[in-house]
Amino acid sequence: MKFNARQQMFIDEYLVDLNATQAAIRAGYSERTAASQASRLLTNVNIVARIEELKKTRADRLNLDAYWVLKRLMDISDRSMQAEPVMEWNHEGQGLVPSGEYQFDSSGANKATELIGKHLGMKRLRIN
Repeated sequence: MKFNARQQMFIDEYLVDLNATQAAIRAGYSERTAASQASRLLTNVNIVARIEELKKTRADRLNLDAYWVLKRLMDISDRSMQAEPVMEWNHEGQGLVPSGEYQFDSSGANKATELIGKHLGMKRLRIN
């Protein structure tokens, strides 16, 4: 399929950061109408098909697939849940020593778990 110059530029720019409005601006559309132009462009089946084709080509070149993404998310979640000692200054020894308390990266673990759930099609659970 042939695209005009601005459509092709939109496709190329969209693949940079997947931000349709910014891609439209960088492709030369007015900032005032960029959001609506981006929305319109993303309803064009030929444009969407080309974007998907290029995304697949990029993923294939990098050997990326859903398994790789899930494995990385699991690794991130596991690392985020590892307890690390909170260090405090020891005035006598003039150095850092464990305080006896531990911390972990709950936001990193939560985000990784959320993304894994989304990938697996799990709905957000509500606990009352």
